[in-house]
Amino acid sequence: MRLPGRTDYALRAALELAASPDGPVTTDELSHRQSIPTSYLGAILAELRKAGIVRARRGPEGGWTLARPAAEISLADVIRAIDGALTNVAGARPEDLHYSGAAAGLPQVLVALRAAERQILEAVSLADVVEEHLPARVRKLTEDPAAWH
Repeated sequence: MRLPGRTDYALRAALELAASPDGPVTTDELSHRQSIPTSYLGAILAELRKAGIVRARRGPEGGWTLARPAAEISLADVIRAIDGALTNVAGARPEDLHYSGAAAGLPQVLVALRAAERQILEAVSLADVVEEHLPARVRKLTEDPAAWH
């Protein structure tokens, strides 16, 4: 799986908001806390707002908050808001691909890859990451030293 920089920034910004339940956080504060360029972050937060993940409040007490509790927002929700589908090939869904010859079985592998991504990314909420309390099946995967290389 390849995460573009903007998706990494979106995840980190959402996690900062999840870790700040006491009130709105400004774009400048989020930028500083995660070393994300402010101008870039503004566009990312706008996309997250359109997806219903964050909301903005204007004024001197304003800033960004999560639109729902952190436990109800999965990592997959954030990724989809920025990148769209979890797995695609040149913009096509794996089940829509039709290869011939030696590559005929490739769509099945890509569908399985998407299913594996979903099993992890949909099961892990922002709250899970902030609290460092990942689901058991995710923790088990990280216990294998080969997973880190």
